[in-house]
Amino acid sequence: MLSALLLQNPRFHAGMTSPVGSLFSSMLDQFSAGSEFGPMLTQEQRKRLLAGLFSNYYAEQAGKDIVFDTNRQWCAKLPALLDLFPSTKVIACVRNVAWVMDSLERLYRANPYENTKLFADDVERNTVYSRVDTLAQRNRLVGFAWAALKEAYYGEHASSLLLVDYDLLTQAPEKVLRLVYDFIEAPWYQHDFDNVHYDAPEFDQALGVSGLHRVRPKVAAQTRRTILPPDLFQQYSALSFWNDGTGSTASVIRTKSEEFSAAR
Repeated sequence: MLSALLLQNPRFHAGMTSPVGSLFSSMLDQFSAGSEFGPMLTQEQRKRLLAGLFSNYYAEQAGKDIVFDTNRQWCAKLPALLDLFPSTKVIACVRNVAWVMDSLERLYRANPYENTKLFADDVERNTVYSRVDTLAQRNRLVGFAWAALKEAYYGEHASSLLLVDYDLLTQAPEKVLRLVYDFIEAPWYQHDFDNVHYDAPEFDQALGVSGLHRVRPKVAAQTRRTILPPDLFQQYSALSFWNDGTGSTASVIRTKSEEFSAAR
């Protein structure tokens, strides 16, 4: 949803997960110890090749002032990103993890005639317990993103990080988005919060999870009853570490009464 909103600004490019993160990791594998090519490359060559990946992939977006590249692994790559691009800023979208799991479970149940690629076998997809626990593993969809964000949140580069809470964004989109603009130091653009468009049906179909990237046309808070068993919901509700600002220099959009701020 945040990418769909940012994409309204003609000065920005944004979207769903791009292949740049995966290409970055693959290239790094070829540079590293154990690769026959590693000894052939100097540190400066490695940097040029990795920096060139971004400029070449986004060559068609050369007229844009800011490119937002979406990938869950960037929070785990901050040392490299900030060395290549010292002005890098990372915006992390967060939500109560229990509601993230609830949303994914709803999508799974909405596609009952498809064995989605989110799960490797029947053991992983058998029940809501196995599905949620699988997604929470440190190398899977939710667990990896959570662990990478926690690393960045408490790491030495946390000051380059802004956390945007989904619920606050749906409740007060303009207030939250203005703080995002302040963080990236960009002039304000008047967004249309009642006319938002984004979808990636081909990608979702290939993954076997229809509707995964579909965005509702109007930004608004939606209330619903969770479909997770109470014990699972309680377990994953306890994982919102970003609610505690102690020990981190990251910026987190918070609210007190009617006031919003990107606090550290």
